[in-house]
Amino acid sequence: MNFDELALSDGVLDALWDMHFDTCTPVQEQTIPVILEGHDVISCAQTGTGKTAAYILPLLTNLEYDDHDPSKLNAIIMAPTRELAQQIDQQMEGFSFYVPFSSVAIYGGNDSGAWGTQTNGLTKGADVVIATPGRLISMMNIYDIDFSGVKYFILDEADRMLDMGFYDDIMYIYKHLPSTCQKILFSATMPTEIRKMAKAIMHDPVEVQIAISRPPETIHQLAVNLYEGQKVPFILHYLSAQRSDSEAVFTPSAEGGLKKVILFVGKKQRVKDLTLALKMKKIDARPMHSDLDQKEREATMLDFRNGKVDVLVATDIIARGIDVDDIPLVINYDVPRDAEDYVHRIGRTARAENKGTAITLVSVEDQRYFLKIEKFLKKTIDRLPLPEVLGEAPTGCESATPSGKGCSNGSRRFFRNRGKHPHKSAK
Repeated sequence: MNFDELALSDGVLDALWDMHFDTCTPVQEQTIPVILEGHDVISCAQTGTGKTAAYILPLLTNLEYDDHDPSKLNAIIMAPTRELAQQIDQQMEGFSFYVPFSSVAIYGGNDSGAWGTQTNGLTKGADVVIATPGRLISMMNIYDIDFSGVKYFILDEADRMLDMGFYDDIMYIYKHLPSTCQKILFSATMPTEIRKMAKAIMHDPVEVQIAISRPPETIHQLAVNLYEGQKVPFILHYLSAQRSDSEAVFTPSAEGGLKKVILFVGKKQRVKDLTLALKMKKIDARPMHSDLDQKEREATMLDFRNGKVDVLVATDIIARGIDVDDIPLVINYDVPRDAEDYVHRIGRTARAENKGTAITLVSVEDQRYFLKIEKFLKKTIDRLPLPEVLGEAPTGCESATPSGKGCSNGSRRFFRNRGKHPHKSAK
């Protein structure tokens, strides 16, 4: 379906035309009409499916057609992280280019100037407020904010907000809004807590289920079985290798190596250590984790988007909060404990009809978690052979067939060798 087949306003359609957006994604096609009709909506859709436009486009159209007080706040969009709030605000600017509505992003970690901009937006009535729960509540505790004009309350990545402990904050904010406002909830998963919250705040919601719980086929998924101590050497070997063949999965930078790679790491300290190790090998790497202040994070993301950073070493802080279409490679340094987190991580590549590659490093200790991911995906991930210069792979996995079946079938042997390391056993 094309956007011009939906009942969107002319101003919104003009912006879409300028941005070369013609065809709806499934979540947009199914969600936009019910939002335009004024229903409360629960939409289950993954990041990368176009869900932001699925609520911004009908929101702008409704603001243009419906009666509302232009001097008051009219819509609140909640987001779990600063990065996602910024991303939504950027998309709002593009989609609202031809309509007379203002937005302000409310999130923490800013300087005094940004605080003033946010305060003015809240107290003087920006049309749309995009906020993280903690920062909005902080401002509510300081200023007398008038929420009486709010007609739309939108929760983006609701499951992630609940994972981060924001349930009480969301309910606190909701209780300050008019009971008649339209509630719209987007979530990649639909756990019991989401159902509980929806029941508490929504009236007869329409459910939209987009069955995209597994990675698209445009992502070439690979894994390499190794010992924990071989992870850093493998990363350094892989990222330092010069690839000039036509089938390379990355764009070589001017100095060689990889361009626009995300390396997901489970813990902040490992992010710091791995970034340092990469820099010592002259690989242009930057860290991304919650210990960085907001200016550092924004500067890093801007440089990464502009191709000035070859490798972004990050925690899951950006697994769902980054919108960069041309990332060719994602590497999981640590195996995610949850299969859906794996899907979100590798979903940073192969966006906007591009192809991409995702490589996961599977240590002996993480093998059982990766087997659960394969079970969830209903497929066996192909194994990359461990380079000979790095030593032997764990017994039972080093000779896995291209299909990977040898490793999965050999999981018992894999665990039997848990305590052995090739360099130690060689002595």
